[in-house]
Amino acid sequence: MTPSTRMTRRRALGVAVGLAGCIDGTSDSDDGANADAGTDDGNGNGEALADVPDAVALEPVLTGIQQPVGTAFASADGLQYVVLQSGRVLGVDGDGQLDSPVLDLTESVESGGYEQGLLGIALHPEFASNRRAFLRYSAPVREGTPEEYSHTFVLAAFEATEDGTQFRPESERTILEIPEPQANHNAGDLAFGPDGHLYVPVGDGGAGGDQGLGHVDDWYDAVDGGNGQDVTENLLGSILRIDVDSEPGDDSAGAADQPYAIPEDNPLVGETGLDEHYAWGLRNPWGIAFDGEDCYVADVGQSSYEEVNLVEAGGNYGWNVREATHCYGADSCPDVTPADVRGGEPLLDPIVEYPHDGQGITGNSVIGGHVYRGDAIPELDGVYVFGDLSAQGRLFVTAAGENGDEGLWPLASLQTEGAGLQSIFAFGQDADGELYVLGSGDDGGGVWRIGPRG
Repeated sequence: MTPSTRMTRRRALGVAVGLAGCIDGTSDSDDGANADAGTDDGNGNGEALADVPDAVALEPVLTGIQQPVGTAFASADGLQYVVLQSGRVLGVDGDGQLDSPVLDLTESVESGGYEQGLLGIALHPEFASNRRAFLRYSAPVREGTPEEYSHTFVLAAFEATEDGTQFRPESERTILEIPEPQANHNAGDLAFGPDGHLYVPVGDGGAGGDQGLGHVDDWYDAVDGGNGQDVTENLLGSILRIDVDSEPGDDSAGAADQPYAIPEDNPLVGETGLDEHYAWGLRNPWGIAFDGEDCYVADVGQSSYEEVNLVEAGGNYGWNVREATHCYGADSCPDVTPADVRGGEPLLDPIVEYPHDGQGITGNSVIGGHVYRGDAIPELDGVYVFGDLSAQGRLFVTAAGENGDEGLWPLASLQTEGAGLQSIFAFGQDADGELYVLGSGDDGGGVWRIGPRG
């Protein structure tokens, strides 16, 4: 893609183009695509997607909106919240969109960069009773962020009204601030795990290759930088795990001046490193979702490969030593850290990878989804549904085969009907396990429910 083409798409799609892998840096160039559905990928997974339908319908929930990048469901209130990158949270009930925004943060949000803005939402597991909602957004540089940095990434809590139709602006409480050296690689999604803790994906700090302003020195000398392989200097390039129901002093770990506690079983508690880290070695994790204990995280690649990881506590997912399973910026690379770096931990492979160029399934910016657990499409039960920025009318599906999560999982595309799907920005899942896709289609930006083909 030429620079001029990239700039045209950037103006048209806002956050979408910001997710695309940067054009600098190098990587292996072999195909690397996963097996198609119903074929043997060498890992015993050949039949994992045999029953997946060829296509699904996209049923409109909300259309004619700009850059919808997150959604959450308040089941007890019958409300769906939709986050717009510009800084507003919309509400949708059985009669359609609410007359006024649930929350308007446009005066607080820094949205001038193509990956900045209001980017994520998660409702507390006990939202029906405590009315606590958590939002991620980009703010102008705050105290504690170096002046030469781009902005401050903010995690904040809000209280909703009793009927859930408004988030009270005056209730905002900053939970966490992260200095962001560059405008891109902000991630933005949030998710509560089955343990009740909040999981916070954080990008590597931006620019390209995990290098430049704000990117620290790490143990790997073949490529300069960076934050993905360092857990001591900052919180970038990682999945964080925090306890938002406790504070230091409540018999839990953490600094006395922070409004959250550190779960005592976080992997770096008592070890060298910042205790908030849960997993690391990530570039721009765009989408996190739980299916039981399983934690799925999609990580946007640099220039050649996209990946999805099944994340575990203390897992190192390789960036910027590797891009998916391929060496980045070098002809060869290690598959473990040195012995003096956390005991020689392995660099873990993704469960899915696909190339930017080549035969079969390709894309340029992975968008994380959810494991389908609904009733509308029984053939998708247990299948992880996700996508790519360059949707071209399709979704992606994957599932473990008879050998579980050993090796790369098979990957197939799923055609969509009814929306003219052009780009995908995010996915959502309601309490019934049904899935929703957020993106752009024939009628502009929108939210669509995934249903059976008519």
